[in-house]
Amino acid sequence: MRGHLLTLALVLGLISATYIWQVTRAPVTLRVSTTTSLYATDLLEELARKFQEKHPKVIIEFTPVGSGEALKKAENGDVDMVFVHAPNLEKKYLEKGVLKFGEIFAYNTFVILGPKDDPAGIRDMDPINAMIAIYEAGEAGTTKFVSRGDNSGTHNRELWLWNLAGLDPSGNDWYIESGTGMAQTLMIANEYGAYTISDIGTYLKLSSELTYLTPLVTQGSELLNVYSVYVVNSDVIKGVNERLAYEFQQFVLSDEIQNFIGNYGVVEFGSSLFSPANGDPDGSLREAWNQLAGG
Repeated sequence: MRGHLLTLALVLGLISATYIWQVTRAPVTLRVSTTTSLYATDLLEELARKFQEKHPKVIIEFTPVGSGEALKKAENGDVDMVFVHAPNLEKKYLEKGVLKFGEIFAYNTFVILGPKDDPAGIRDMDPINAMIAIYEAGEAGTTKFVSRGDNSGTHNRELWLWNLAGLDPSGNDWYIESGTGMAQTLMIANEYGAYTISDIGTYLKLSSELTYLTPLVTQGSELLNVYSVYVVNSDVIKGVNERLAYEFQQFVLSDEIQNFIGNYGVVEFGSSLFSPANGDPDGSLREAWNQLAGG
């Protein structure tokens, strides 16, 4: 009997100590680098708020940059996880072992935007022919194109489209590299009355301010925009909080949050800014990712 009482006392003591540690422990910070489109639309801030409702001791710090820079921060050990949309770049960091537990969590589309009078005549063209028409109009001096020029996911998609069209616009006067995030690039394109490429989410978020721009090309498999979330591999990159990053990743992939993503923006814009991956049941998103990553 005495032994049972002693065991019970030890168990109760451990439970009590664990509870006290959980309640009194100092806040822990999760460092996240993210593509600017997820941040500019406020989606990640909303996901962080929901996560913190359940984990009030967790502080989530976002660093919104282009996907290329976001991945560099992972390699440098500056962040614990990344949200990105540049499969060709992601693949390189997976092969290096910098990233692990990669999952597609959402998707939407890129759109080719331009002035409402559409001097290049690209409205409703397929994406490749649209890029050819923009190039020809630029060479003729009737239009400009604003590129992010920052090695972001959007910039990489633009370069891929130029490559598919067999063209290289760099160095031309009509081709402007902003070197900025998506929101600022859109503002520059609007000021110039120029063409540009954007994810649909950021465009919808800022559309009321973009008085001279309109979506002209919105269809085509080349415009599928796949967002993935990765945990930084603590076996390769020391000092990262892999456990907490994985916990937040699984939260983002949960049915509750996938449903939230599917409805995000509906009230304000009439349609969601992102579609949830919901585990990619037919594998089509992973197939698209592989194609964009180069096989």
